[in-house]
Amino acid sequence: MKKILFSVITILFLFSLFASSSSAAEEVKLYFFNGDGCPHCAKEEVFLADLASKNPELKIYSFEIWHNKSNLNLLVKVGEEMNTDVSAIPFTVVGDKTFSGYSDTIGQQIALQVERCSSLFCPDAVGEVINKYFAPPANQNSNNNQNNNINQEQDSEKFSEKLEKISLPIFGEIDVKNVSLPILTVMIGALDGFNPCAMWVLLFLISLLLNMGNRRRMWILGGSFVIASGAVYFMFMVAWLNILLFLGFIIWIRILIALVAIGSGFYNLKEFFKNKDASCKVTGTEKRQKTFAKLRAITQNKKFILALGGIILLAAAVNLVELVCSAGFPAVYTNILTLSNLSPISYYLYILLYIFIFMLDDILIFIIAMVTLKATGITAKYTRVSFLIGGILMLVLGILLLFKPAWLMFG
Repeated sequence: MKKILFSVITILFLFSLFASSSSAAEEVKLYFFNGDGCPHCAKEEVFLADLASKNPELKIYSFEIWHNKSNLNLLVKVGEEMNTDVSAIPFTVVGDKTFSGYSDTIGQQIALQVERCSSLFCPDAVGEVINKYFAPPANQNSNNNQNNNINQEQDSEKFSEKLEKISLPIFGEIDVKNVSLPILTVMIGALDGFNPCAMWVLLFLISLLLNMGNRRRMWILGGSFVIASGAVYFMFMVAWLNILLFLGFIIWIRILIALVAIGSGFYNLKEFFKNKDASCKVTGTEKRQKTFAKLRAITQNKKFILALGGIILLAAAVNLVELVCSAGFPAVYTNILTLSNLSPISYYLYILLYIFIFMLDDILIFIIAMVTLKATGITAKYTRVSFLIGGILMLVLGILLLFKPAWLMFG
């Protein structure tokens, strides 16, 4: 009996030692290199704040590199010592592992590395670099035991604060900082839809269809043109979105898109003042005549399948031309989507909403023509107004992308 009791006490003692040793987690140091205004950095800041609240042993050291040369030099030296590429931010180091950029997947990998280092010893690679080459930077931010959080992004651009509210024709006064993504989607999609570069093709097609006499053929051919136009635009925007999602954490991509937006804004304003008839500058008279001839031959083809295929191909070609005329709108909008914290399916749903609003004028004009058997269109007056509104909106979005990208982060 004494032997059994002694064995039980021994086992309980050893178990208590194991439990106490396993519960004492190792301190984990995480080094977060970021840029003030970098959208992906802002997303990771939110993630790291939540991660720190769940892991008291986690110490986060934040280094802003765009406005602090010492921190930039530290990042370069870390790259040299760890033999890794540090050209993209956010750049995160936990122990001896590095993480370039940020996404949900990278966030999961960071969390796993923190968990691993809290239970096993991990070398402090960045700490060794600091001790070897640098004195600890004075503006280095760390979270303490009572408040496991990261200092939030500071607003340093004074003049951009004046852009909190803007006044647009028709839409009235808009609070740019608080405008919702669906409203912004509707606004940009609607402005993009008032584009003279494709409307003339649809109107000529309707005039040909009205002379057919076969209403079923009219609806199918005309509807196919509208649907194919929307599908081509959708595929272009999805492709552009995925490119930006892949490259979006590189600051020069955002700056380039911002400059495109500003350039597009000035172009639209120029068109408002100089292009009184709101005509398309991309397609000249000769090109239009060739398109008309092709369209007439397609619609008059007695073989329905050939006519249908020709209409779809023509719609694709016309909308590729239209992209030259208004590439600024989809480029800027998809860049705004990449700044937002959305699920993959949400990105595509927003693009679908954009395409629906973008095609709404074409859909309404086509349906009205098919029902009334009369061709109608949008007057130059409305197109010119869209130039004015679009120009102002694109200028504002371009400036925000340059100086206040956080204001365009939704979700």
